[in-house]
Parts: sequence; structure tokens; C-alpha cells
Amino acid sequence: MSLFSEPGRAARTPDYRLTLMGQRISPQVGARLQRLRLTDRRGLEADQLDLTLEDHDGRLALPPRGAELQLALGWRGQPLLDRGTYIVDEVEHSGAPDVLTIRARSADMRQGLPGKRTQSWDAITVGEIISTIAGRHDLEPRTGQHLQGIYLEHIDQTEESDLHFLTRLAERFDAIATVKAGRLLFIPEGAGLTAGGTEIPAIRLTRQVGDRHRYSVTDRDAYTGVIAQWHDEGAAEPREVVAGSDDEPKRLRPTYATQDDALAAAQSEWQRLQRGGASFTLDLAEGRPELYPETPVTLSGWKREIDAIAWLITEISHDLSDRALTSSVEMEVRGGT
Repeated sequence: MSLFSEPGRAARTPDYRLTLMGQRISPQVGARLQRLRLTDRRGLEADQLDLTLEDHDGRLALPPRGAELQLALGWRGQPLLDRGTYIVDEVEHSGAPDVLTIRARSADMRQGLPGKRTQSWDAITVGEIISTIAGRHDLEPRTGQHLQGIYLEHIDQTEESDLHFLTRLAERFDAIATVKAGRLLFIPEGAGLTAGGTEIPAIRLTRQVGDRHRYSVTDRDAYTGVIAQWHDEGAAEPREVVAGSDDEPKRLRPTYATQDDALAAAQSEWQRLQRGGASFTLDLAEGRPELYPETPVTLSGWKREIDAIAWLITEISHDLSDRALTSSVEMEVRGGT
């Protein structure tokens, strides 16, 4: 499984380690592997591992749903990178020729923080909410430094799971809520920061390492700001708050209970609009299994306008076949640019 490399460097051979229910199976499935695809997403959408295996002789056993798969990716002769644990939840056998397809989702997210509950959160910080929810699910809480101390006078969780509630809370504060490696993370979206508030080191991608690319830009200046409405009980009338300017604003439909709620929603949507002005997708001829969502990226070798943008990875897929290990990277404009 060798492939061409960058000029001046010898070709590298991809390698992987696959374990099923504690037993290493990569040597046995190596000759049968048609495709291995790992999709790593940010937020509370589960990461996904897809395996396609040849079963021309009918000797492959169907793995039970709920079986645990562990994956490591990298290059032969170098330490492999642990890419996590996944739980089998879909199995398909088709033919002829016979093929076994296995789909597994990240063990951290497969359960989805289950259990609907009703709870009023009063006089509490975002950090305290994250710690409480993490404790319910035996997770370690990690809240972004700039989000930790945000004070909420009141917020209701009504007949909804912790997963749904966290999604709503993340949308309100333009944050990412996710579970990784036994940790419940609540961090700023698009900022390229760790939960501790430090910057994730940026990587540089040049035109030479890419295969195909796609750049798309929309008129993010179509809106100059966002207006949200809240109900002033004292005055018994609606009032408005603005994030950005009100020259050509986008108006949010809901009427919020308080001025703080309305302002948080307006600011969050305004930040999302700013990031959504452009997108860039790049297929890497030589895979980068060490890359994760929220990693800042600097591009070099494309159009000047493209290279001038500070980018951020939102989703990355790694594909392993009998010939190569490649990666496909989806990016958006980094927050604050």
C-alpha cells in the first residue's frame, strides 16, 4: 500500500491496527479490506467508522451489534495514532461478489447522554451546568475558559435529554458541545481553542500536498448585523437588541424572555454568519491522520484571496484502501477573521 510522496521524500506505506472486542484482527482482514473510512466531526454528532470487506469465500463472521472496535492509523515504521473506540451498530452483507459492510459510531457519543428530564437551572454558571451534566454520565467536564463563568439567571430543561439541552445551550453561546475520550467538552466554536483557552497550533497546507480542492464564497456582507427581540414585562412591550449594525440586519424569529437571552442569541448568530462567508474543501493525496476538527489551518499556493483567509477544520475524513491513505478536509473561516 505505497503511494507517491512529496518531492525529496521517500514514499510512505500506510498502516493501521484494528481490534474487535479486544482481539487484533487487522492481520486477518488486511487482504480483504476494500475500504476503511473514518469521519471525524465536531459537536455532538457521532464520529463514524465504516469498513468494507471482501467475503468471496464466505468465511467472514458477522460481528454482533454493540461489539467494540478500536482503530489506530498511521504509517509503517512509525508509531500509530490512536483514533478511538467505536461501537458496531450497522452490519450489511451484500453480493455477488459478497461484501461485508460494518458501520460503527464513536463509543463516547453512541448512547447520546440518554434520559429525558425536567429541571430548572437557576442562578448558575455555564461551567456549573457542564460539571453537573458530566457527573450524571461519569464524564470529566472541560469548559472553555471564556464560557466557564457565564452567568445564567434562569434556564429550563423541559422533557429533553441532556444531549438536546447541551445542543441548545451550545447554539445560544456559539459553542461546541461534544464528548471525546471520556470528557464532556464545551468550547467556543470556530475559535481554534482548547478547553483551557490556549490556541490549538495551526498547520500549514500547501498546494503541493493537495489533490482536489473546492473553494466557495458567499456574500457574508449581505447582513450587517443581527436583531433579536425580547419581551420587557415591566413596559409590557417588545424590545430589540442588535449585534453588529442595524443597516441591513438579519432578524431572529423567536421572542426571548430577557434582554440577556436576546443579546446572546444575536451575538451567536452574528458570529456564525461571519464564519459562514466562505468554505474550502481539500483532498490530501497523502493522509494526515493526526488532524482533528477545530485545528486552525494556513493555506499556501492557491489564489491570493484564499491564502489570505485564516481557516479552521470543521470535519475530516480519512480513507484507507489497498493502495493509499488519504484525507479529505472541510474548512470554514476561523472566528474573529
